[in-house]
Amino acid sequence: MPRVLDPFRFVLIAVGGWMNQHQLQIIDYLREENRVLREQLGGRRMRFNDDQRRRLAAKAKGLGRRLLAEVASLVTPETLLAWHRKLIANKYDGTARRGPGRPRTAVDLEALVVRLAEENRDWGYRRIQGALSNLGHEIARSTIAEILERHGIEPAPERSRKTTWKEFLSRHWELIVAADFFTVEVWTRRGLQRFMVLFFIELATRRVEIAGIAATANGLWMSQIGRNLTDAVDGVLNGKRYLIHDRDPLFTTEFLNMVADFDVESVRLPPRSPNLNAHAERFVRSIKESCLERMILFGEESLRTAISNFVAHYHTERNHQGLANRLISPESGHLGNAGMVQRRQRLGGMLNYYYRAAA
Repeated sequence: MPRVLDPFRFVLIAVGGWMNQHQLQIIDYLREENRVLREQLGGRRMRFNDDQRRRLAAKAKGLGRRLLAEVASLVTPETLLAWHRKLIANKYDGTARRGPGRPRTAVDLEALVVRLAEENRDWGYRRIQGALSNLGHEIARSTIAEILERHGIEPAPERSRKTTWKEFLSRHWELIVAADFFTVEVWTRRGLQRFMVLFFIELATRRVEIAGIAATANGLWMSQIGRNLTDAVDGVLNGKRYLIHDRDPLFTTEFLNMVADFDVESVRLPPRSPNLNAHAERFVRSIKESCLERMILFGEESLRTAISNFVAHYHTERNHQGLANRLISPESGHLGNAGMVQRRQRLGGMLNYYYRAAA
C-alpha cells in the first residue's frame, strides 16, 4: 500500500526548499553586486583595515573552504582562513607582556658600578666585581663591562693612563694657585682708558691677591710681579706647587722661569677653556657685577680704591657658597647672636656687611 506523505512534513519541505532558493538568489545578487563594485574600482586592489579583516575572517570560518570557494569574490578562501588563523594567534600572543631578554641591571646598582670605576681608575672588571661582592651584589664581569661601555668609560688600562682635570684639582687642592687678568675702562685726562688687572687666587681658601694694576702691561711689569710672588716672606706662591693660567702672552718665558726656579710648576690651560679656571673666572664676575660695573671710575687711584675695598669685603664680609656659605677670614667679635645689629658700608653703601657689635 503506497505511503501517504504527512501534510506537515510536506509543508516543511516546501518551505525549506523555498527558503533555500531564496537564499541562493540573495547570494547570487550579492556576488553580482561585488563584481560590479570591483569593475568600478577598475581592477585596483582593495585595501582592508584590521577591523574589516577580523569581521570577514570570523564569518568565513563558519562557512568552510568549499562553500567559500563558491561565494567569496573579494578575497580568496586561503586569505580569509589565514586571517582567521592570525586572529587566533593574536588572542594568545604574550609578547607584549614579555621583556626584551634578561631584565636590565637595577639603576642604583648600575650607578654604583660607574662610581667604583670613576673613583678607582686602575680597577679592572674583576676588581670591581669583587668590591660589589663585598657589598652584597653578585654581578657578572660581562655585565660590568657592558655598563661601563654604555657610560663611555674605558677599560682599566686606558683609564689609569689618564688623569682628569677634576682629579688633578682634588689631589693638589691645597697646593694650587690660579692666575688671571681682567680689564676695566677708566676715565682719565686722555679719555676712556683700559687698565689691566692681574690677580692670583688660592683654590683651597679662595683668598685673592691683586698682583698688579697697569695701563700698559709688558714683560718688565710681569718680571717685577714674578719677584713679588716668589718673595720668601710675603710671596703668594710660598708653599705652593702649581700655578694654573691661560695662554696670555703676558705670561712671558722670563716670568715662568722665575716661577719654576721657585719650585712651582706652570700648568697652561688649553685654548678657550675658561671652565678649567672656574674659580678665577667667578671672582672676575663677582668684582665686576658687584662693584666695578656699578661705578664710573675717574683715574687710576679711584680704580685702586674700588678694587681694594672690594677685596677687603670679599675676604672678611662676603659669604661664599663654595665654602659652605662661610666667610674667608671672619673678624673676631663680629659673629654672635647678641648685641645691636650694625652695618659697615664700603663705597658709599654699595658693599654692606651686617654684624653684631661686641658687648
